[in-house]
Amino acid sequence: MRARLSIDPAHQSAVPASDADATAHETAAETAARLLGALREQSPLTHCITNSVVTNVTANALLAIGAAPAMVDLTGEAGAFARVAGGLLVNLGTPHPEQRDAGREAVAAAAAAGTPWVLDPVAVGALPVRTALARELLAARPTAIRGNASEILALAGAGAGGRGVDAADRTDAAADAAAELAATHGSVVAVSGPVDLITDGVRTARIANGDALLTRITGGGCALGAVTAAFLATARTTGDDAFDATVAATAVYTVAAELASGRADGSAPVGPGTFGVRFLDALATVDAADLRARAHLTVTRAAAHADAAPALAAVAAGART
Repeated sequence: MRARLSIDPAHQSAVPASDADATAHETAAETAARLLGALREQSPLTHCITNSVVTNVTANALLAIGAAPAMVDLTGEAGAFARVAGGLLVNLGTPHPEQRDAGREAVAAAAAAGTPWVLDPVAVGALPVRTALARELLAARPTAIRGNASEILALAGAGAGGRGVDAADRTDAAADAAAELAATHGSVVAVSGPVDLITDGVRTARIANGDALLTRITGGGCALGAVTAAFLATARTTGDDAFDATVAATAVYTVAAELASGRADGSAPVGPGTFGVRFLDALATVDAADLRARAHLTVTRAAAHADAAPALAAVAAGART
């Protein structure tokens, strides 16, 4: 396992994971850049059991970033495919009976084969079928869990869910629930919002990038679950852990969103239609220099993680107005 410095050089606002030898370690932005390069070299096979609304968007996002998508959601096939895939996404956005069984089959096979997998508990809380399924799959200890604040609170039993797929809670309101889920289930938990929060129960990253237009296109959040699965697949070959991979996926994805919005170069604002196309282009072209220059990213240990929140919230508020 590689050691890490907890921040990127452009935004020095967090403490190193180890003060004694911090200068010898990569920054989080550099780790993201290295993992992105490895992903593009390897093109990991990424198995997606996802909702029917976002299948095309998700596949295109994976292709754009350099991964190889496979949308295998039939029982009798899902388990076999999960065994050979590099990573797996199980997204509960449209959980019809066949897909529910395929998800169960794939998760069991992934666990047996050591395939990392991501649970995206879309709209859990108020809707009983998907909520029960999400808690069933949670017991199988996903490598990573990705959702908005309301979904994470509901999954942890601390909330009733949001307004459909939209969050009704702030990211930091889910920080304790995310840490509890991570500690209980051995998962990395990623909470999407104006400032994204990622935690493994010990380390907490906050990323103040992205753009509000991600909420105005189909699959803006769901595709991130698939990209996370692709980064987790890559990390299996590089010696990085699931936390590093999940942070890298979110950093790359949200910096690409900023590039697509035009804010990165002061271009005129764009609408959702133009943004959707430009976002795919940005996922294909975002590089190490973009990450080093633009990533507003801190990683702190449990005792200190709250200290980074106010500064990053200010950054996000300024960036997204």
